[in-house]
Amino acid sequence: MTQKEYNKSVDLHSKALFRFIFKNLNVREDAENIVQDTFESLWINREKVEFEKCKSWIFTTAYRKMIDGIRREKKITEMPESYREKGREAAQPDLKSIVNKAMELLPEMQKSVIMLRDYEGYDYAEIGKITGLNESQVKVYIFRARQTLKNYLVSLENII
Repeated sequence: MTQKEYNKSVDLHSKALFRFIFKNLNVREDAENIVQDTFESLWINREKVEFEKCKSWIFTTAYRKMIDGIRREKKITEMPESYREKGREAAQPDLKSIVNKAMELLPEMQKSVIMLRDYEGYDYAEIGKITGLNESQVKVYIFRARQTLKNYLVSLENII
């Protein structure tokens, strides 16, 4: 990969990569750091990465860095659920906040595959490469995540 191709890959993929990581972590600074670390890794490995395959390489690397960060945080401290809440919900929360709350209920892997599939538009094979799962596992995780989201969203007490 040349310097020109590297710059083009940053321009093409940085916003989508940030959206994916930020949607999973909900911490802007952490998402920015992971994106920056990922593109630094791409620069270091630019001779090994083909420009045509850099998008997959970038998302895979960022995903792994995100998972490493999550695991590191869990080892440091596990906060009780009552401290994690971000204040009281409004009397009539908007749809976006309801969906975001539903997404928070998903396990990390289900949340990641749903984000890659529905928000970023990857197909099952690409998601498998990024997450290290086979295509069947990806389909199962997506199915289970959608079932959980559906059950949460159709429950009236979660919306009111």
